[in-house]
This record gives sequence, C-alpha cells and structure tokens, in this order.
Amino acid sequence: MALSDLLYPDNPKRKQELIHLHQELLDCMSTNFHATNELVGVLNEHLGCTITPIEMRESSTVKENCEIIIQVMSEIQHQVQKIDSDMKDKLEPVLYQKLYDIKEPELEKIAIAQRVFSIIFGEATSTAAMVAIKLLGSDHLTLTVSKLIGVLAQIGASVLGGVSITIIGLGLEMILHAILGAVERSQLLTAVRSYEKHLAEFKAASEKYQRAIHEVTSLVRQQVQ
Repeated sequence: MALSDLLYPDNPKRKQELIHLHQELLDCMSTNFHATNELVGVLNEHLGCTITPIEMRESSTVKENCEIIIQVMSEIQHQVQKIDSDMKDKLEPVLYQKLYDIKEPELEKIAIAQRVFSIIFGEATSTAAMVAIKLLGSDHLTLTVSKLIGVLAQIGASVLGGVSITIIGLGLEMILHAILGAVERSQLLTAVRSYEKHLAEFKAASEKYQRAIHEVTSLVRQQVQ
C-alpha cells in the first residue's frame, strides 16, 4: 500500500470509484458509437450518403474518441441540412412548407419528398423519402444531436479528456500516481466529482440520442419488411 494510502485511507476507495465511473463512461460511449453507426447505415443505404462508420480507438484518449463521434455527428447534421436545401431548391414554396406543417399527413410529405429524390437520383424508394421526412421533421433528433455534441465537447475539455480509453492504460495511471498525500486526495475528489457530473449529463443526452435514432431505424426496418 502506498504511503499516501496509509495517511489517507479513503484514497483506495476513491481510486476504485474513479475506475468504476471511467468504465461507465466507456460503456455509454460504446453504445453511442453503435447507435451512430446504425444511423450512418440508414443514411448511406437509403439517401446516397457516403459517411464512414466509426469505431472506438482503445489506444486513444477519451477526448480523441469524443472528437471522432463529434465529427461524424457534424457530418450527419450537414447531410440533413443538404437534404433540406435540396427540397427547398426543387419544390415550390407551398410544397416545401407542407414538409414542416405538423397538420399535413405524413404520407403526403413522403410523396413530396419522393418526387424530389426522383429528380436527384433518377429514381427513389418510399423508404428513402420516409427517412428524409423523419430526419427533417424530427426536432427531437436535431436537438439531441446538438446536445450530445455539446456534452462530448465538455468531456473532451475536462479532466477526463486526457485519460486513456483503456482502463489500465497510461492516462489513468498518471492520474493515480502523479500526485501524493493531501494533493492526491484533493485531485481524486475533484476527478470523481468531475466524472460524476459529466457522466450524469452524458447518460441523459445519450439515452435521448439513442431513442431518437431508434425511432428512425425501427421505421426503416418496418418499411422494408
């Protein structure tokens, strides 16, 4: 046992807390990578996008993995904006407004979108049109993506950012061994509080993000069956 652990017996417990919270963060991040790839698959297959799927890099830091997700989320936002721009350019103003009218029947919106995609791609499926309408009309998805990007940016900039993805990696070891005595105790308390705060925000934003993606992907599965 380290001398600092003898002087401050709660330190080993704090270290275990830190490790446990770190694993929770990684599990949540892994789920987000999977959900994001599901949405990427739908966009690539049905809307002609060419977004590259992502994977966690265990040799990288939390910050670097946050940046990977942020980059692909930003690309998804760009593609949705491009779809909106195409609709606006190729539709009469009255028809374009119908796409965002909550009173307008969804089947009518899908028919309008399919007409535009037929011009762009030469032909278009109702599934592609349905996906486009779901993405364009989903404030829920738009807001959750924006929220999650913000939380990920905060995590990357926080004390968590430099920690290695691998739980026994150098990043965590540096946090646990670079400080001694009262300084170590203070640093650990700060780190644990930071993890708890960011993890709570991350979990809440992630759950909403995953639900929003599930709404789109489950509709696609139903459509193609």
